[in-house]
Amino acid sequence: ILGRMPRTQFVVRYDFRAPGASPAQRQELYGRSLEQAAYADEAGFDALMLSEHHASDDGYLPSPVPVAAAMAAVTERLPITISALLVNFYDPLRLAEELAVLDHLSKGRVSHTIGLGYRREEYALFDRPWSTRGADLEARIQTLLAAWTGEELTYEGRRVRVLPTPYSQPHPVLFYGGGTVAAARRAGRLGLHFQPQHGDPVLKDAYEQACREAGRAPGFTLLAPPGPANVFCSEDPAVFWERHGHHLLADATAYQEWHGDAASYVVDTSRTVEEMQAAGVYVVLEPDDLVERCRSGEIALVTAHPACGGLPAEPSWESLRLIGDRVMPALASRDGR
Repeated sequence: ILGRMPRTQFVVRYDFRAPGASPAQRQELYGRSLEQAAYADEAGFDALMLSEHHASDDGYLPSPVPVAAAMAAVTERLPITISALLVNFYDPLRLAEELAVLDHLSKGRVSHTIGLGYRREEYALFDRPWSTRGADLEARIQTLLAAWTGEELTYEGRRVRVLPTPYSQPHPVLFYGGGTVAAARRAGRLGLHFQPQHGDPVLKDAYEQACREAGRAPGFTLLAPPGPANVFCSEDPAVFWERHGHHLLADATAYQEWHGDAASYVVDTSRTVEEMQAAGVYVVLEPDDLVERCRSGEIALVTAHPACGGLPAEPSWESLRLIGDRVMPALASRDGR
């Protein structure tokens, strides 16, 4: 679990969005991610992050649980987070089983940020009602929590029991994600940690108040620090932008089409690569420049996105290795680690 800590945090994120990719190209992205996960584990990165969406023409990751299991198998220490896990699209008993098994496979290294989902297309795909989605999600979360006790529970009028219980006790680490006061209060009411989509302090206050009203101490609020949403490293940023900037633009444009005016951590309304360079939401920096920005506190969280918009193997590997082999050791040496 990442929080606001004195040193820069380093995360590697995957969503496998790759517009126009062939099956062979998409398989390469998945295969590369496992190799890079193993590298990130050895290099000392702080976490791996997987995202989930459905009904996306560009192949956005619809099934993060098996990817998390595969990444757990090729790593030894790295925490892995699924953010967000769209629980309304799962059978809760089946999901309880799968996450319990994943918890054992990973020895408790996989955490989950539960999300409501904000795209009607996804609800239509699974024939789930949009109007009751909040209440439906709360019911599913409560079923998950009850199932993980290993005790019998009543579900849809029948008595059921889900085994095995998780490795982590009482259950895998769970956050609730969202960008509204309703989301903050839901997290507190259900006894989950909270991961807001943006840093508005009103959300943290609403979450903590809901926790206290429910008779429990507030959990952990995972606030994203200020700074760029996605960081790439290159010996020649100008060449990177020229050759590969269209991949980053495709990623930003697709998110903007989904989010519209809604608040989100990734907000870049750029319509050209040149506009992206000026916006600073996606940045490409030389290793020494990134080191200095981390030391100054300008960048407190480095989120590497090696497959962003279908980014090819190079500069994907170059960017990740420059961060792991050059930037992180330089910061560790200065910090005395």
